[in-house]
Amino acid sequence: MAEAILQHALRDNSEISVSSAGVGALVGYPADEHAVTLMKERGLDISGHEARQITPDLINENDLILVLESGHKRVIDANEPSARGKVYRLGEWQDQDIPDPFRKPREAFEEALVLIDQGCKSWTEKIESH
Repeated sequence: MAEAILQHALRDNSEISVSSAGVGALVGYPADEHAVTLMKERGLDISGHEARQITPDLINENDLILVLESGHKRVIDANEPSARGKVYRLGEWQDQDIPDPFRKPREAFEEALVLIDQGCKSWTEKIESH
């Protein structure tokens, strides 16, 4: 969901690309149906999404890595020292983690989406101001 929202928010900036990868992603799996439905309700199509795992190459190729939870940041920092200084929480500016709604009911996805929206808005403002 965060990938689609951030991509949409930054769509006018051709120098920025947004992609998604997970710390514990089930590689090749589609987005959860709740996520697909919520994004569709916003006019964003994530039905073609396939999960992939974050790799050292992805870390090195990107200038900024946004994660949902502090634990994700710790895992990336511990496994790939070159990531230090470019991994932040999506909710960094609100000083909050965003609970992963995976395998939870729609309400958990709705709650996560509120926090994802806040984080994406803050990061979009920061990115566009640079």
